[in-house]
Amino acid sequence: MNRIGVTREELGLTRAEYAQLKSLSSPWKIQDFISRIPTNFEPDGDTYLSVQQVLRQRRAHCIEAAMVAATALWINGEAPIMMDIRAIRDDDHVITLYRRDGCWGAISKTNNCTLRFRDPVYRTLRELALSYFHEYSNDDREKTMREYSRTFDLSRIDPELWVTNKGDCYDIVEMLDEIRHYKLFSPVQARKLRRLERVEMRARMVKQFVNPYNRGSG
Repeated sequence: MNRIGVTREELGLTRAEYAQLKSLSSPWKIQDFISRIPTNFEPDGDTYLSVQQVLRQRRAHCIEAAMVAATALWINGEAPIMMDIRAIRDDDHVITLYRRDGCWGAISKTNNCTLRFRDPVYRTLRELALSYFHEYSNDDREKTMREYSRTFDLSRIDPELWVTNKGDCYDIVEMLDEIRHYKLFSPVQARKLRRLERVEMRARMVKQFVNPYNRGSG
């Protein structure tokens, strides 16, 4: 099932769920949709909700929203592909990729003001990944991003594992972690990275949704 475009029956979604995602006919509309979904602060522990569960529970963190975005793209005739971003002493991040005029852009959910949507102006995946580098940081002001993955095509994976899974999508997380990743720079360069200034840290602390459980979440 790796062709472009997918039917409701193939995905296993209800008519209403399919229609909702079908209405998100551009990356910009998809970004607006996932940005409005409240952040999943995981009060009962780590979750990896499927697309259907995100639509029903109305909460999502980055990889959960990335799968929703990929599904919306797929329904509307574009490839459902994601990219993993690895970090040290910080959470990893997952984004959904799209292309326009030969250039890459990204749909991305996070609760802060920086690691979000990217317009399709990046000629390579490395360029796109590096656009997240400067603000990708932890509470100690470290720039923590280190690697990005090759493209991860969800159309090659059974939708029951990630679209309609009633449990957690651990298989997707494991597959994404196992694909090839590329280092952004050398260990020597990493040791010379400058920490964020405190004014930059204040911008980093701006959050879209308040965490009622007082736990960090991206």
